Amino acid sequence: AGSRLREVFDRLNNLLSGKSIQSGGRSVSITQHPQGLDFVCYKLTENLVGQAEEEVSSHRDAAFPIAVVVSGIWELHPRVGDLFLAHLHKKCPYAVPFYPALKEGTSMEEYQKIIGYKFVDSKMENQDRFLKRMSGMVRVYAAVIQLRWPFGNKERAHPHGLEHGWRWLGQILNMEPLVDLTATLLFDFLEVCGNALMKQYQAQFWKLMLVIHDDFVPRYAMQMANEGMRFFCSFSLHQKCLEEKDVPLPNGILQPSFWSS
Repeated sequence: AGSRLREVFDRLNNLLSGKSIQSGGRSVSITQHPQGLDFVCYKLTENLVGQAEEEVSSHRDAAFPIAVVVSGIWELHPRVGDLFLAHLHKKCPYAVPFYPALKEGTSMEEYQKIIGYKFVDSKMENQDRFLKRMSGMVRVYAAVIQLRWPFGNKERAHPHGLEHGWRWLGQILNMEPLVDLTATLLFDFLEVCGNALMKQYQAQFWKLMLVIHDDFVPRYAMQMANEGMRFFCSFSLHQKCLEEKDVPLPNGILQPSFWSS
């Protein structure tokens, strides 16, 4: 509910602002320890990225309430934004976007950890689980760049706005695609913020969509065809958007009515 999200936001903002809040039955404040602010910023952003990684992988619409809190807190407390990006890029280098290369002397297990795979008892997670986690984090990033906290100062610029999404899209199209990953990331990114990018960049956006359709997809069709349904969904989205000259609002976007709930 919108009212619950506002409570969460206010508690986080108060804590980061040095005010006392109730937690675990007692009053706590970052002023109680000289490194209190550093600790809270680090753990908060670690947990927010963790929510993007775990919750959004199973509940895709959760990207929006998480992202609007990230955006709002980032606007008021820039250090939070820097640490959020640091945690995000460490867990999901594809949000940079960056495809880490295998360096000489690095074991395969260590390399797989670097590119985002998780291991439990030395056993690597399956590919579907990996893709869902990466998808969750990219979806939250795509939501953050377009959302503003609705009760903040409207005169302030977005701390990390759509221009970063435009750059991400251009960069990933210039990179060699990774089997099982590239189509997934493109699909999720455009599904979440394609509508916002369309409104912001208009004719330039449609030129980029044509590049995806006419150049990127055919150029890598042989490799991307191995991605099966993900490739089909991504290609179908581009095809439909180009035909209708419209990108629909994403499912789960926070409408004005949400905040009265």
